[in-house]
Amino acid sequence: MKAYTNNNKQDIQLLAILLFILVFIAGCASTKYIEDYQAIVKKVEIDSIDKAYEEAAYAYVQKDIKPIEGLGINVGIYNIFNTKNGKYKKNNIKPLGSPPPILDSTLVEISRSQIEKFLKSKGFFNAKVTSEIAVKNKKAKLKFTANTGKPFMVDKVTIEIPDEALRSLYLGAKPKFSRLSEGMQYDEDSLAYEREEIYTLMRRNGYYDFVRPYVRFWPDSNKNNNKVSVKLVVENPIDSTKRHTKYRIGRTDILIAPNTEGFTDSITFNRRTLNGIRFTDLSGKFRRNPITRYDFIKPGTTYNIDNETLTYDRLYELNIFKNVKIDYLKNKDTADVIDPVIMLIPQKRMSNRIEGEIPFNNATVGFTLSNTYTNNNFLKGGEKFQFQVKGGLQSRYNGVGNIFSDIYQRDFSVSASLTVPRLIVPFRIPIMGKNGIPYTTFSSSYLYALQKDITVRRVFINSITYDWVETKSKIHSFTPLNFEYRFGSVLIDTLTEQNVETVVNNFYNLLLLDRKNFTLGMKYAYSLNADKLLQNRSFIYFRGNIDIAGNLLQGISRLMGKKGGPESGRVLGLPFTQYVRPEIDLRWYKSLGAESQLVTRVNIGVGYAYGNSTAIPYEKLFYAGGSSGVRAWQARTLGPGNYNREVILTPEARAAAFGFDQLGQMRIEANLEHRFPLVRKFFGGKLNGATFLDAGNIWNIAPGNPQPQTYFKFDQLGNQIALGTGFGFRYDVQFFVFRFDVGLKLKDPQFVGDEQWVISKFFSGGKTFKANYLATHNPDRYRFVQYNFGIGMPF
Repeated sequence: MKAYTNNNKQDIQLLAILLFILVFIAGCASTKYIEDYQAIVKKVEIDSIDKAYEEAAYAYVQKDIKPIEGLGINVGIYNIFNTKNGKYKKNNIKPLGSPPPILDSTLVEISRSQIEKFLKSKGFFNAKVTSEIAVKNKKAKLKFTANTGKPFMVDKVTIEIPDEALRSLYLGAKPKFSRLSEGMQYDEDSLAYEREEIYTLMRRNGYYDFVRPYVRFWPDSNKNNNKVSVKLVVENPIDSTKRHTKYRIGRTDILIAPNTEGFTDSITFNRRTLNGIRFTDLSGKFRRNPITRYDFIKPGTTYNIDNETLTYDRLYELNIFKNVKIDYLKNKDTADVIDPVIMLIPQKRMSNRIEGEIPFNNATVGFTLSNTYTNNNFLKGGEKFQFQVKGGLQSRYNGVGNIFSDIYQRDFSVSASLTVPRLIVPFRIPIMGKNGIPYTTFSSSYLYALQKDITVRRVFINSITYDWVETKSKIHSFTPLNFEYRFGSVLIDTLTEQNVETVVNNFYNLLLLDRKNFTLGMKYAYSLNADKLLQNRSFIYFRGNIDIAGNLLQGISRLMGKKGGPESGRVLGLPFTQYVRPEIDLRWYKSLGAESQLVTRVNIGVGYAYGNSTAIPYEKLFYAGGSSGVRAWQARTLGPGNYNREVILTPEARAAAFGFDQLGQMRIEANLEHRFPLVRKFFGGKLNGATFLDAGNIWNIAPGNPQPQTYFKFDQLGNQIALGTGFGFRYDVQFFVFRFDVGLKLKDPQFVGDEQWVISKFFSGGKTFKANYLATHNPDRYRFVQYNFGIGMPF
């Protein structure tokens, strides 16, 4: 099991450096693989074009003759897999990396022509573009030179809309969206935008038959004064005497196929029509109301394409139909009425998913296995029922025996939840769903956790949660009822000297584990711009949540005459917890163009006990480190404050306390990460890179902990913050992002003074430093580098 020893760190780093050099050299040596008459395009220059149009014009240069950006790693990978006998292969091409841009005069001419057309579309009607090709040592340089002339300006806009209803509608809405005005520079993109807005406007106001070709533009230019007049025409239907028809919605048919295969030739419709909707379920597996609730094409209303789109979105969002199709039939009796037909094909109702993972960090390894049963239509109304059983273990490996010879953690959990696609409340509320389906979730779970020779934890949780969408970017989650019953016990034999020492040095957390209590409280969470997290845009993301418990019971206890004070209030003989735990996650995403992005993040959380409690529950404590925090540290091995595990005097006690002595009631983390593309074609996906800088720690703020160095002190904040840096890879296969990060410690707050800057030891004296650390911290070993695997972005 050498993968867990430190001897291979230098080998891994050397291998990575050699691989990078090999790929880089292969990319630079592309010219030796091409024929003597060929050349590789190294530079493309666009000259004499205004800066405002230069970038857009460059986009019209054909992709196959564009120089490779960056270090050419894509080309290097392509060269490694697609060359043979000193030449590029003609067949059996591997889809890895990108081929070099080989000069092609035909593509140069196409690029020149496209750039010229682009300039004319922007009002430079007299534009002429020429191309030049310079070749030296099989390397080509392309230059496109433009003579744009003066741009043509719009001096007159005329509107011709024979249908007075359409004309009035357009003129009333025009100031809100129009980019077409006198005095502007002629721009075909503005005309296309105007056409699209007119089309949408008409389809939102009942004109079901309106199509884009009805909108036409007739530009008329005068070459002598660089002026152009534009005539906007919105034509009537082919029969010039006929006006556009404005439609109303008639009876709606909602038809559900008998099975996942779709519809048969023979369909018998339901005879009953209720509120203008005829609901026919050929499968017999759906109730009417949960489906019609998210049909926004209401009988009697004016046709609106937005209601059609909304109905599509919500019916798909129910996650019970694999296909949704909406058609309209012209009513035979009334000329201005259309009857919607919504055809739904069910998807597979039940599924069972088995998942496993193997988490390992340096000297620890383990596995987790779970089985999840899902029923997406549990009560015939789109209710999702899930039942999950999960178990796992974690082991320490010190180079002796097999990797599972020292299992220190065992976990088992069972959970069930029922999610209903509406808000179930004891009072009437307006129908929601225009921005997203609201959900009510009933959940229950049981957790059992055994830490070897330390503690057993058992937690039973029941809750009701409401989730709703205010807008696409604003999401709320409210848990009015959260009941938690926890009972644990400490397994340490406190009669032995070494275990007495463990209890003394870790009394605070052990005290939390060795008790029975329950929590009755509520939670609220709000997130902003979560819908943009996978987009390369510039925006602010915010998520805030607060967990409050015990106030209601405390109020009842006071009314019953109970005096205040810790654990003075009891229910069924057990104390209830009383605390508040707010947490915020604030991020700034800055797009740097293409696929490059800069992300900054601040995460702050505090848990504060009061009233009937002196400490928050163990499960509510914070930890630092891990793949989404300060990545140079393994999870639960950083802090709190300046805490150093050297205070635990024996190796046995130190091993026993692993994982629960480094928790705190407060956390502050900050991250800076630059994400950028590396290889656009990499084994069916894309390989992106990241560099990062992380800072943070956890602290204690509640009294009772015997280690004063674990407490938050504002004037000592600089000495208590940990710093780490590193780089990572993100393998993007569209639906999943597999992540590998390598974190390097810069500053470690467990040490004192200049000794905190452990980066100096990494470059000089690291072997002696780690030997001294092991002598005082056995079995803990100091590791400058931390490897992290994960699925999805760290934040």
